[in-house]
Amino acid sequence: MAMSRARKKTEFDAYKAGFADIETVVVTHYSGMSVAEMTNLRNKLREGGASFKVTKNSLVKRALQGTQFEGVADMFTGPVGMATSQDPVAAAKIIHEFCKENDKLKIVGGAMGATILDAKGVEALAKMPSLDELRGMLVGLLVTPARQIATIMQAPASQMARVISAKAEKGE
Repeated sequence: MAMSRARKKTEFDAYKAGFADIETVVVTHYSGMSVAEMTNLRNKLREGGASFKVTKNSLVKRALQGTQFEGVADMFTGPVGMATSQDPVAAAKIIHEFCKENDKLKIVGGAMGATILDAKGVEALAKMPSLDELRGMLVGLLVTPARQIATIMQAPASQMARVISAKAEKGE
């Protein structure tokens, strides 16, 4: 189906603006997916703070020029869907999980910033903890020493209380 020149311009501008606001692009082939499956994928990505768009390859290739994702332009052939996210691992993680459930979706590759990733690279990225998970781990590491110090400081007092309690029970 042919697009009007005005619609192509609007799509191109949307792609160009979108590439400026994201950290990660995951390129997929979606051949054979039903509308329900595609809707399910989009919902999962939206919940994770990412998005999925079926692309017009020629427009995307032009929009990629001059952006940090320029290296993925060669991946846009055939029925391509593009997942994007602000969080460096969110899109990759959700797409990777969805691919386990649905063999019609195939990861072609992607990019994290200017770093171009093949399918194995996207899979490795998907296995990394998300930014929120890393923050949680860091907070846990920072809190652990304080908790241990508090436990150590309480130990002598509680041991003393047990000794006094034991002596009181014996009647001494």
